[in-house]
Amino acid sequence: MSKIVFITGASKGFGKLWAEALLERGDKVAATARNVSALQDLKDKYGDHILPLKLDVNNRSEVFAVTEQVEKHFGRIDVLINNAGFGLFGTTEETTEQQAREQMETNFFGSLWVAQAVLPVMRKQKSGHIIQISSFLGLTTLPLLGLYNASKFAVEGLIETIGSETAHLGIKTTLIEPNGFATDWAGASAVQTSSDIADYNPVREAFAETGDNPDTWGKPEATVEPVLNLIDNQNPPQRLLFGKIAYHVVNEVYTKRLNDIQNWKEVSIAAHGH
Repeated sequence: MSKIVFITGASKGFGKLWAEALLERGDKVAATARNVSALQDLKDKYGDHILPLKLDVNNRSEVFAVTEQVEKHFGRIDVLINNAGFGLFGTTEETTEQQAREQMETNFFGSLWVAQAVLPVMRKQKSGHIIQISSFLGLTTLPLLGLYNASKFAVEGLIETIGSETAHLGIKTTLIEPNGFATDWAGASAVQTSSDIADYNPVREAFAETGDNPDTWGKPEATVEPVLNLIDNQNPPQRLLFGKIAYHVVNEVYTKRLNDIQNWKEVSIAAHGH
């Protein structure tokens, strides 16, 4: 049975790749982007199966209006793929107030507005699946991505909470947590802070060396089947890592965290006071 899938940030990268894969197999897609002309090729190929819509996720009233339009057009929303976002690169100290606010505005508040708009539709249906694109940097951190890390940590808490509030209504949530992939996330879509403080040059150099390794970056097309399988699964996971680096890094980080928890168990319990 075909599904109605609402995808934000669908003009390029993961969003467009997944939108086309869904259309190719017969699903219907509401695809949003700031620049809808980037979706014209899909419209030409798939016709009425795609509804391209202009959307800036930072605009809460626009998010609600577009969501209402999607429901009226297709009659329901089975799956939300909340994909809009961008990366802010640079040290925490060198990040301006405007850059910090814009990062949180899109990555966190944009995700919140879309979830809030879709939830009434899914509650009425008593079914739905919210798939939020997060990052393995919502579970651990890398230097030079402080505000991006923070935005994804916030998104993790948001979607996990929504899952606990809506499970009894038949609504499922999944956080997809990719490592770096060869999209333009670190290229044209990225924003860079200043880099004037020389004390941080060793950190910048080490970060650049890691990025120069082609093995660091996953192949976007390899994510298509995992996403389709996730959408079709009746019992989807709450979290799903994408990429071998995400898997190995997060596994190592959580093993260390669990060890620290156990090593400091007595102190933690004593701090309760009774």
